[in-house]
Amino acid sequence: MKVGVMTSSRADYSIYYPLLKKLNGDPFFELHILAFGTHLSTQHGRTVEIIKEDGFTVSYQFDTLPLDDSPQSIVKAQAKTISAFAELFAQESYDLLFALGDRFEMFAAVAATLPFNLKVAHIHGGETTLGAIDNAYRHSISLMSKLHFCVTETYKNRLVELLGTDKGIFNVGSLSMDNMKQLTLLSIEEMKEKFGVDLSKPSILFTFHPETVAFEKNEVYIKEIISALSELDQFQLVITMPNNDTMGSMVRKHLNDFIGKASNVFAIENFGTIGYLSAMKHCTLMLGNTSSGFAEAAYFPKWVINLGQRQAGRFRTPNILDVPEIEKSAILSAINHLKGLPEPTFNNPYGNGNTAEQIINILKDKTV
Repeated sequence: MKVGVMTSSRADYSIYYPLLKKLNGDPFFELHILAFGTHLSTQHGRTVEIIKEDGFTVSYQFDTLPLDDSPQSIVKAQAKTISAFAELFAQESYDLLFALGDRFEMFAAVAATLPFNLKVAHIHGGETTLGAIDNAYRHSISLMSKLHFCVTETYKNRLVELLGTDKGIFNVGSLSMDNMKQLTLLSIEEMKEKFGVDLSKPSILFTFHPETVAFEKNEVYIKEIISALSELDQFQLVITMPNNDTMGSMVRKHLNDFIGKASNVFAIENFGTIGYLSAMKHCTLMLGNTSSGFAEAAYFPKWVINLGQRQAGRFRTPNILDVPEIEKSAILSAINHLKGLPEPTFNNPYGNGNTAEQIINILKDKTV
């Protein structure tokens, strides 16, 4: 089976990783990795090199980045992505293409498959994020796909409602659980040696991506957040940078201004999969609005303060404390509420760490 895996960012590659290992090591499959989006961005760490360092061959790579984070540039980047994949699909045919998540880049790549009648398998369908335009992209990708690998039964049921059929829809759990089960995470000492961050200190792992539905409010939001962060002297703040969304550069500018003045901040563009999960393991809590605060944080489990509406609609586990209004006082109140509490405990709904194996078995089932 000739399989193309479309990856547009560090985030989806990290999730794909255990599936890529299975596909790459099984002679039944001919694996092509198709890298685009921020993978080729120096500003975002040029993460296409991480794919290669992990031992994979990148079959094709496309520079499809927007010139900036304005709505006009993002639309132009979508057009550029569709054009790039149209050129590829005119010369390469695939038995199956994998798409993961909900990014505008991924939507554009999948849109290019339709006229070629190519079969797409979508990972992470059925989810809802009301505070991001990604919500519409995700559902659109599902509508353009033939196979669906959902991460919880809740999301599977939602996708059945959306598509009007249960054909080709599977709850296989989250590939992130495979990562957690298989990867050897770094110790506190190894994190200090490799990245220079001392996670023996009480630390907050922070990531904030712009809300792309009400994007004009993001400057107010990041100012409120930084105002709260500036009062957290008792914590080390481990800040990872936002992705390439509308107003992402504005968020970066405010964060960089804060980082330049604060003494209790460790900032990094990209930890990589193992580094990021290790930072999550050793931190006191997570703060922001990243999707990794859901499935990945549920594994340890880790307390998560989820800010705003970007992730509104996602399945909640008991470790997540929502702060719907992004205001300084509400953020500080949530942090004070969690201080001193024991680690949360609950049954993880995202699977047992055998998601990649389930996907492989489904692909080999000739009745699918």
